[in-house]
Amino acid sequence: MKFPSKIHLKLNEFVKDYAYEMQKAYDSIDLEELDEIASLLINSIKDKKKIYTCGNGGSAAISEHFVCDFLKGSSTGTDISPVIHSLSSNIPTLTAVANDIDYESVFSFSVERYGEKGDILICVSSSGNSPNIVKAIKAAKTLGMITVSFVGFSGGKARDESDYSIYIPNENYGVVEDTHHSLMHILSQYVRIKTLTDEEDLGNVVF
Repeated sequence: MKFPSKIHLKLNEFVKDYAYEMQKAYDSIDLEELDEIASLLINSIKDKKKIYTCGNGGSAAISEHFVCDFLKGSSTGTDISPVIHSLSSNIPTLTAVANDIDYESVFSFSVERYGEKGDILICVSSSGNSPNIVKAIKAAKTLGMITVSFVGFSGGKARDESDYSIYIPNENYGVVEDTHHSLMHILSQYVRIKTLTDEEDLGNVVF
């Protein structure tokens, strides 16, 4: 059943139903897959591999927030120095590619020029079917990069094409994006916990 499936006349009822959908979303998370992604990120960062993120709309915002929290938060008080970039943030390049080539190539264009074997591409897409996301994943795999996707709805092509994927089986954009966003926080903070050089610094960073 899609959410919402009825008209909520009172805000408190909508809040309760939304929270219920969020709980279902959390219950659906493949924690073993998430743990593998966390280990992948830690090992790749220590091996000096680069991480790239991308997304459209709200997912673009999540991909950029991911960069912020890893670059600043995860590296503070730890022995890691993440090299991480959002492919969604270079507006001049995005618009040039969209205008001169096509919108489907806005991320793959940069992947093909920056990406190297062993680097990581993290794609955030509620539908998992955005053509520019799917094309970026295929371009990354051609280069020998490792691909990770955070998807919702039915999972889409991105889920099938990615090496690792966290799938949220919900068709409400808000629920899917909220879950993806919180998983970004979980990963960035967990990576920091696992790489702290002094446990006394555990609570000394404001994310």
